[in-house]
Amino acid sequence: MQNPTGARPRTRSPFAAAFLSLLFPGLGHLYAGAPMRALAFAAAPILALALGGGVFLRMDRLELVGLALSPAFLSGVFWVNILVLVYRIVAVIDAYRVAQFMNAHSGIGDGRLGPARIPGSPLAIAGLIAVILVMAGSHVVVARYDLIAQDALTSGCIFISDTTKQCDATASDSPDPSDEESESAGPTETPSAVPSVVGTPVPEVPIPAWNGKDRLNILLIGADTQGGGHRTDTMITVSIDPVTKQVAMFSLPRDTKNVPMPPEARRVWGSVFGQKINAFFAQNRGRSDIWPGTDNTRGYNALKTTLGYLYGLDIKYFVEVDFNGFKKVIDALGGVNVNVQVPVVDDTFPSGVNKDIRLYIPSGLQHMDGAQALRYARSRNTSSDFDRAARQQRLLISLREQADPQALIPRLPDLVAALKKSVRTDIPLDQLDELLGLATGVDTKNIRSYVFSPPLYQTEVLSGYWTLPKVDAIRATIKNAFKVDQEKLEAQRQTLAGEGAQLWVLNPTSDVNRGTRLAGYLESQGLEASAPRQRPEGGVPATTQVVVYNGAESKLPETIKYLEKKFGVTAQLKTDPAMRADVVVTIGRNTADLRPPASS
Repeated sequence: MQNPTGARPRTRSPFAAAFLSLLFPGLGHLYAGAPMRALAFAAAPILALALGGGVFLRMDRLELVGLALSPAFLSGVFWVNILVLVYRIVAVIDAYRVAQFMNAHSGIGDGRLGPARIPGSPLAIAGLIAVILVMAGSHVVVARYDLIAQDALTSGCIFISDTTKQCDATASDSPDPSDEESESAGPTETPSAVPSVVGTPVPEVPIPAWNGKDRLNILLIGADTQGGGHRTDTMITVSIDPVTKQVAMFSLPRDTKNVPMPPEARRVWGSVFGQKINAFFAQNRGRSDIWPGTDNTRGYNALKTTLGYLYGLDIKYFVEVDFNGFKKVIDALGGVNVNVQVPVVDDTFPSGVNKDIRLYIPSGLQHMDGAQALRYARSRNTSSDFDRAARQQRLLISLREQADPQALIPRLPDLVAALKKSVRTDIPLDQLDELLGLATGVDTKNIRSYVFSPPLYQTEVLSGYWTLPKVDAIRATIKNAFKVDQEKLEAQRQTLAGEGAQLWVLNPTSDVNRGTRLAGYLESQGLEASAPRQRPEGGVPATTQVVVYNGAESKLPETIKYLEKKFGVTAQLKTDPAMRADVVVTIGRNTADLRPPASS
């Protein structure tokens, strides 16, 4: 029986079917009128997307970064990407042919099967090829990014502990003199000659992997390699308690001299390193008779061991960023948002050869590109190394908070190129995911920051400018860094140290060491205290006596308040032109036998 209306069955475009399958496998088959075949092609992608989406939603941003930094994962992505491409090509071609088949067997007006309504014309075939090429292009991009990421991990440029890999990238770009931002010269010293290597090289000893339970310490280094040197101007040790997830950051100023030497280095350098600590790396990277490691790792091993000895810590790994490449890394990340707490004003910030600019960064939330972030981290002409160290810690925390894998993907080529030229570390690749997983539990709002600066932790030597560390004070602070009240205590210490009171402790008792112990305790609290051997007139008073001389109370309000509260007395005011101290504390019969905290 003929169709009374004479209507011809609807034909379906094979090109449209192919295009719909480009969007998602199975859509083209559904359009072509083959729903069961559509379900068969769509089932696997739907299940894979559901599984991947569930994993993605359960993971933290840093856990995702850790997964993306796994060589095994990246290798798997490469091959899965190829399999998915093949699967999608099969789906597209099959949808195209199903549409042709359905058209060829659709009924005609008299009910008999007729010929195909849309023959396989050259135009339709060209459309199919175009669809396949567009689809393949997206997979080529994924493969390219995957190979770039694999190269970053396995090239030996960033992860230098693998001695079988040889990096083919230069350590840093040669700076353009017109754009170079070096530090102002300031007082400098001529480096001492490096003593000749004596004896046989120290055997290479592999670094024991972090066990996931002990306190983890990582040394972050900012290096200035301009002029062919290698000065470690920024040294921040990050200490993480894996149980409580507490984090402390310890900064040692670059101008620190007389850092105590570990036993293995004393036959060469003596008991202390007499130069500034930022020269230590360059002076030791060739000393195979003292330090283990290769030419690439020996200097870092020396610096980790020495700072670890100063701090009383086992510094497990290091991460170094070269200042010349730092700007490009920040730019590749799209910039960084920093909460500037104190405006940065520098009228003579060096920019290029014999050229200064005025630098002003206002307080508040600022979005910085690489150049501005570097200026923020390095300016010190109107502040100090200690203020700069605090800014550098704040910048690192901001970068940690803003790590976004989705934002990194389109910038991956530039980022990898910058990282290969400016970042080095001895962190094992197989521990990256574990370390980043540890970082996910860190509360960046509660990181404890310490800058070991004068007068609390160092003594300034203004001639030539350097500082001498108070080793016991530094070690005691690090030992107690994770105590509950440590942050409040540190703020109090800094306040008392900032007032700079000259305090004497006089001891009228028969215990000749009592005054020294109390002075040591007060010094651990931030006061500049000493215990001269002179005895006060009269006997031992009933209570502690606190006497403030020559109007010093006007500049020492917090010091006086602290002493009055600590000893439960009211300070007396006296005038004596011959008195060289601001405050004198005399031990009484009710004075507690306070002692400085143990440093180890």
